[in-house]
Amino acid sequence: MPTPINASSNTRAIFITTVLYLRSARKDLLLGTTKPMAVRNGIDRLEQYLDGLRRARVGVITNHTGLTIEREHLIDKLRRLGITVSAIFSPEHGIRGQLDAPVPDSVDERTGIPIYSLYGERTKPTPQQLANIDALIFDIQDIGVRYYTYISTMGLAMEAAAERKIPFYVLDRVNPIGGVVVEGPLADADRLSFTAYHTIPLRHGMTVGELARLFNAERGIGVELIVVPCEGWKRTMTFDECNLYWVNPSPNMRRLQQAFLYVGIGVWEATNLSVGRGTDTPFEVVGAPWIDGRRLASMLNELPTSAGARFVPVVFTPTASTYRGVECQGVSICITERAQLRPFALGIGLAYCLRKLYPREWEVHKALGLVANREIHAMLMDGAEPERILQRCARDVAAFQRRREPFLLYEGGAPA
Repeated sequence: MPTPINASSNTRAIFITTVLYLRSARKDLLLGTTKPMAVRNGIDRLEQYLDGLRRARVGVITNHTGLTIEREHLIDKLRRLGITVSAIFSPEHGIRGQLDAPVPDSVDERTGIPIYSLYGERTKPTPQQLANIDALIFDIQDIGVRYYTYISTMGLAMEAAAERKIPFYVLDRVNPIGGVVVEGPLADADRLSFTAYHTIPLRHGMTVGELARLFNAERGIGVELIVVPCEGWKRTMTFDECNLYWVNPSPNMRRLQQAFLYVGIGVWEATNLSVGRGTDTPFEVVGAPWIDGRRLASMLNELPTSAGARFVPVVFTPTASTYRGVECQGVSICITERAQLRPFALGIGLAYCLRKLYPREWEVHKALGLVANREIHAMLMDGAEPERILQRCARDVAAFQRRREPFLLYEGGAPA
């Protein structure tokens, strides 16, 4: 016959059970077996903004990154919610994010919805394509760099919506490289292009929703703009702090480290450098057949602009893009302390070294398109010290920090 449990032993049993539960819960938390908290992007809050969409025929500007936290695609979610999707518009790299070439029009095989390319013969929706559209919805993961073309696609689509007098919805997404640090020169007003839609710095520190607000006001677009904000994101947060699935935003943007380095490495890819396209580590290596990798790495590792990173000499042969099939020497970039890293400063240090070591070989004159600032480009051509260039850029950064303030949606972190 079992021994009866008295009140005292029962209390002890409850205490022991509670302690064991708390230990288990702590272990689950440490091991990640409990359901973790995550930032919610705009798409995950869309249900709160459906009033203006329920009877609308919508056009959707998106690609493979337009996923909910549960990995449901925007088009599927809209259709599940009873929203009529009449047209899809795809940006650079196409609806599936796989192309590194002009993108043709097509048809979605599963739904029969027409897909209009905004990276080919046209970069802006036409009046004919919008004739039967009552609203446009934009949902694409950006990476926070001016010349990454998704924000240009957004700005041009906002213009098209304003011309048709239809509302424009932006389902906001986090800025993967954070919303505090701003770097680089402003684009000159007369150097704007598809890789420089507006007079913003190279690294703007804003989300697409915040940029839409800024574009709408400063460019006088005048579209009826509805931004569905993120929930739980603070400006100090980078993508690895958001507990969200990483989806390559483009074929050569394969991890967060590359997004950071793209700020200071991608800016030179119009010149005669390989920036790692056609390798397993795009934007983490840079080189050319005429570079001595050991000499370049040694010089870079001595510069103050290299804080937060180290350079290792490498030899590589790209399988695509610049120097395809040609052996290159150069450097591999290792981020050692992200808090110290300023990728644009790192890129200016790289440019300085290349100009000093290879004044005849490096075609820096071809960099003006992505730099988009004549004064900074002239300083690069003259071989100016990195500190001088960065001091000049600091004036642009300070001015932009003031300009962007009215359009920010999220708190956290002082300007740096």
